Amino acid sequence: MASIGDFDPLHSTVPATKIEVTVSCRNLLDMDTFSKSDPVVVLYIQGIGTKEWREYGRTEVIDNTLNPDFVRKFVLDFFFEEKQNLRFDVYNVDTRSSNISKHDFLGQTFCTLGEIIGSTGSRMERTLSGIPGKKCGTIILNAEELSNCRDIATMQLCANKLDKKDFFGKSDPFLVFYRSNEDGTFTICHKTEVIKNTLNPVWQPFTIPVRALCNGDYDRTVKVDVYDWDRDGSHDFIGEFTTSYRELSRGQSQFNVYEVLNPKKKGKKKKYVNSGTVTLLSFKVESEYTFVDFIRGGTQLNFTVAIDFTASNGNPAQPTSLHYMSPYQMNAYAMALKAVGEIIQDYDSDKLFPAYGFGAKLPPDGKISHAFPLNGNSENPNCVGIEEVLESYFQSLRKVQLYGPTNFAPVINQVARAAQDVTDGSQYFVLLMITDGVISDMVQTKEAVVNASSLPMSIIIVGVGPAEFDAMEELDGDEVRVSSRGRFAERDIVQFVPFRDYIDRSGNQILSMARLAKDVLAEIPDQLLSFMKSKEIKPRPAPPASSMPNKPSVNMRI
Repeated sequence: MASIGDFDPLHSTVPATKIEVTVSCRNLLDMDTFSKSDPVVVLYIQGIGTKEWREYGRTEVIDNTLNPDFVRKFVLDFFFEEKQNLRFDVYNVDTRSSNISKHDFLGQTFCTLGEIIGSTGSRMERTLSGIPGKKCGTIILNAEELSNCRDIATMQLCANKLDKKDFFGKSDPFLVFYRSNEDGTFTICHKTEVIKNTLNPVWQPFTIPVRALCNGDYDRTVKVDVYDWDRDGSHDFIGEFTTSYRELSRGQSQFNVYEVLNPKKKGKKKKYVNSGTVTLLSFKVESEYTFVDFIRGGTQLNFTVAIDFTASNGNPAQPTSLHYMSPYQMNAYAMALKAVGEIIQDYDSDKLFPAYGFGAKLPPDGKISHAFPLNGNSENPNCVGIEEVLESYFQSLRKVQLYGPTNFAPVINQVARAAQDVTDGSQYFVLLMITDGVISDMVQTKEAVVNASSLPMSIIIVGVGPAEFDAMEELDGDEVRVSSRGRFAERDIVQFVPFRDYIDRSGNQILSMARLAKDVLAEIPDQLLSFMKSKEIKPRPAPPASSMPNKPSVNMRI
């Protein structure tokens, strides 16, 4: 039997979200002489950190059409924190051969799974290419999250006339819930609190994912054991009963009053009736929304970049500098920026990214700034796409003087001001800060983080170089929630990682970047959901493909 020790069913490992991709094509090339083409679409997936493409699956072949709507879907595991590269190849099937290279190539498109999900209504239309001088038509990709029984059940139970188990008192009862498995075994899925010294306990209401209770099978047996708690862990078995999710969902009724039976006592005592009863007092089910629900409903991720231009990075003209611009490879700042930015940009409709530097002296008067626009435009600090952010970063290195100190609070407060203006769930702000050293304004930074924790905002800090980053761990509130002046952060919104932990020993930059992005972005979906839940914001219905949400800019206010 499964252990009844400590465990947390709300945070137990569950499968990745599954996304169903539906494919249609329009105006394909006509390759057949006496009829139209017979198209099929083949999906290839690129390995993380490698260049290798492998075939994932194919649609059915639809005869004699240039505008196919394929019935067979592609079902993919979705990981927000990974860049999942996809390639869709379209072919005209001429023979029965399964070797795809023997068929006529009609065109292809490359994208990421994030781009499809991040498109308005999770519907993306792309022009097919690959045949020089030919218009290959278009491919339409629709993404939908597969329901994985995301409901959350809240219930409350009480018991009556349980067996007395303690010599000097009554009993200290608690319940343990198990879901049945297909092989006849049981898996523990919930344990109530202990109610001391009573035979008629009323337990507190508790919440459990329906998936944990029955794995989506509403008629699956749910077994409940009733125990008398003992300090030494040798809890006394009072009895058991069985039910099902479907039965529980009827709520408080005569169907949900259960006799607690002890098989051993029943076998020994002829007049044995039961060891008490357990009654369901209340039962309610709510939907648990996911990150994909909000993205499909139009929530935009607004990505802001802040780069450390303090003198401790070293002279950018020297190869020893963390800002050194080598003609052969990217420096750590550029790698971190590209790794994180290329994933987040798929969820941002206009691809406009405010980008700042901090800790430098600016021309012409040498004034120190802790939030200067990398593109030099105070009125419009936005860069178009990650490539322009990188370009502006390199241009700034040639113009400004690296100085100090390393102040984080100004740029955090700047993004927080923009987030404060949009708290309806339509926008979520992600600030990427890349730094080489110790924070100079830790007191102000903690206060900025505590203030920002109530806003639709997350902060990613990537530490580059060999410095000790102990203070950063304090901001990353995984263990202890960050506090300022006696106030604790409402949510954990900071994720810190040292880049050196992700550098591939063989020097493979693509692999290093993939590892970094996977780790620093892993908490963003949960942080977004924690904000939405704290404000009781529900995802909007997916908008029609023609409408595009407007996005505010994180304008310069320093």
